[in-house]
Amino acid sequence: MTPFSEIKTLGALKAAGYTTRSVKQELRDNLIKKIRAKENVFEGIWGYEETVIPDMERAILSMHDINLLGLRGQAKTRMARMMTHLLDEYIPVIEGSELNDDPFHPISRYGRDLVAERGDDTPISWLHRHERYSEKLATPDVSIADLIGDVDPIKAATLKLPYSDERVIHFGLIPRSHRGIFVINELPDLQARIQVALFNILQEGDIQIRGFKVRMPLDIQFVFTANPEDYTNRGSIVTPLKDRIDSQIITHYPKDLQVAKKITAQEAHIKKEQEDTITISEIAKDLIEQIAFEARSSEYVDAKSGVSARLTISAYENLMSAAERRALYNGGRTHVRVSDLYGVVPSITGKVELVYEGEQEGPGIVAHNLVGKAIRTQFVNFFPNPEKIRKQKEGNPYKEIIDWFGNNTLDLLNDYDNQAYEKTMHKVPGLKELIHTYHKAADHSTKLFLMEFALHGLAEYSMLSKHQLVRGLQFKDLLSSMFTMPGPGDEDDPMEDDDY
Repeated sequence: MTPFSEIKTLGALKAAGYTTRSVKQELRDNLIKKIRAKENVFEGIWGYEETVIPDMERAILSMHDINLLGLRGQAKTRMARMMTHLLDEYIPVIEGSELNDDPFHPISRYGRDLVAERGDDTPISWLHRHERYSEKLATPDVSIADLIGDVDPIKAATLKLPYSDERVIHFGLIPRSHRGIFVINELPDLQARIQVALFNILQEGDIQIRGFKVRMPLDIQFVFTANPEDYTNRGSIVTPLKDRIDSQIITHYPKDLQVAKKITAQEAHIKKEQEDTITISEIAKDLIEQIAFEARSSEYVDAKSGVSARLTISAYENLMSAAERRALYNGGRTHVRVSDLYGVVPSITGKVELVYEGEQEGPGIVAHNLVGKAIRTQFVNFFPNPEKIRKQKEGNPYKEIIDWFGNNTLDLLNDYDNQAYEKTMHKVPGLKELIHTYHKAADHSTKLFLMEFALHGLAEYSMLSKHQLVRGLQFKDLLSSMFTMPGPGDEDDPMEDDDY
């Protein structure tokens, strides 16, 4: 076929042997090519390989309109946008047409008149695949005029045409998406009367504007997204429209930590200088993901609202920034510490919807609880379970550590430099030996991380107590802490100790 850049008229297009396909046929044909070539259409979408992606491929092969149903942060819109990769790179349109008219089958009055007048000399231009994607967020104020169109009185007056003439219509987003993909996000938020108008387009292929019926066989791949929460909170999808959406695909959150880590690593914006300055262990990455898993099962968090993957992405960025801030103050390199996890609390509080009990506790307390639960859950993957150890009369690997706290406290400040931090960790007898026993092969920074992790874990299993200080954390014996709870201004400043 002649390169598209050389084809400027309808006659040249015919001579080149170009044939028109519907947008759904185009998507289907190109998907078949990609599957046969073993190409991944939805690159960078992790955790859906055996669930959502096969459903999407089946829907496209069936040439269906699609509704992606799932909680927030489940890549619904992203998958819809990636469908543009299945469109032809360029398609011909009648030049000047606002509805992307197919030169062989124009649907607008402008296109039909131009072809009738100019014939094979009708000028054409080429539309790139990315210009064939339109998206609209459904909100209660979206109108029929926005989506479908309205009569333009100025155009009617200028052209001296009656309102019944098609040429006075200013078309909305849907007709302008002819021969492309049109996405409506959060469909249940759309007013019922507008949903009925969509149903009319899907069912009859015509549009009605102010009682004036325009027969337009629009060629559109519709993709809708919806959150199940919206069905009860704000609205619902009207039954006739839901019945006309051919495939409803249910999305989900990552089912394991490894998939979740892939998503976070791919989406988080970590600066080059952060990567050069900060060392982060895989355990810290696991803990970040575990926070989201804990939030999704927490009695304080509204499960119907969901916990977006954006929580872990923001938390990971904040975790790196917490370590970077310390490095900037102290100079040199540093590694992520367990106590840096409390720097991600602002990433949690704005991204979880609390139920009534959580609102009573307060978002800050709930966020701290989620961090603590994440530490508790992951702790047993690296150390013996303290609950089982309690039942043993002998062989308690934590005994020397716990006994030391019977007469001592340990203050761990956020801005300790590397030397002060390491010295603090080595203050606790038995802690270094514990890490050597269970993680002998770990590198130096990971061993220090695990030493602090052990203290946090023992506190979460109520073998030690842990208190929030203004500038850090304090670990002490559980029993003594019951009688001497520190007040807001009662913390000792470890930097005043002679050892420093």
